[in-house]
Amino acid sequence: MLSFEQKLAIIEAFPELQRKDVSLGRVNFHYEESAHEKKSVVHHLHRSGNGYVFAGLINGVDTDDKGLVNIRDYSEEELRSLIERSISSLSVAPPEKPVSAKKKKRKPPQEERWIGPDDAVLTLLFEEDLWYLYAGLNLESAFETYEEAEQYLEEEQFTRA
Repeated sequence: MLSFEQKLAIIEAFPELQRKDVSLGRVNFHYEESAHEKKSVVHHLHRSGNGYVFAGLINGVDTDDKGLVNIRDYSEEELRSLIERSISSLSVAPPEKPVSAKKKKRKPPQEERWIGPDDAVLTLLFEEDLWYLYAGLNLESAFETYEEAEQYLEEEQFTRA
């Protein structure tokens, strides 16, 4: 298994990726030139060597329901290849969706506070059709559904305040 430092060196060799340090010592890498709303290529790379790469648009790759692949036991070649394929998949524009004649009603913002390890406080806020997770004023993550946000928070050992 590659160490955190080895994986970090491999990932940082891709100049098109931008590093984003997130909570609990984890690191994300975004592809800002993505033709999709999705920009995260490497998700939650942790000092333990665990982490994920987005492969939801790559045919033949087994992913979880969020399109992620766990890279804990990946070799250098496997990791490089998967990242290259992820970037390539995000470079191709998605087919355009037909514009709906119906306009969605705007829902009023909804807000929840969550308490986690070491009394860390995160705020989950619904606005503009997405659930945004904030650590103070800093955006931590965004989710399409409340269930995705709730699952993430529970996995990170947070509870509703």
